[in-house]
Amino acid sequence: MSDKTMPFTAYSFQHYLGQGKLKASRCPDCQRLFLPVRSLCPDCGQIDLEWVELSGKAKLAAFTSVYIGPTFMNQEGFSREKPYLTGIVELEEGPRISARLLGLSPEDPTGIKIGTPLVFTVHEIGQADSSTIQLAFSSEE
Repeated sequence: MSDKTMPFTAYSFQHYLGQGKLKASRCPDCQRLFLPVRSLCPDCGQIDLEWVELSGKAKLAAFTSVYIGPTFMNQEGFSREKPYLTGIVELEEGPRISARLLGLSPEDPTGIKIGTPLVFTVHEIGQADSSTIQLAFSSEE
């Protein structure tokens, strides 16, 4: 399927993540970017949006250490003794999105600074036959 025929859905977004691409939808009239993707521009009403690949460069806008996570994260070994990080990142192109944070210390969040440069990465969790791809960002260091 080409970008022109790919619908603006969570499934399509995941499909692109599986290819190692971070894509957003963009309104061709007002140029506004949407991430998570959407098929209708709320500003001008345009319905013929387009897929745009983003640079993957971002900065940390907010974060939290998660000590009690969902079952699938507990199955990955995360717990009260081994937390993980999630946060809001602001992409170089403007949109903000929540994502898993890698390469930063969830055990010592006092060392994490808002504004830290991050880069897009794809993180796979689970076993090979039932793995899931997560949107993630890691520190550039």
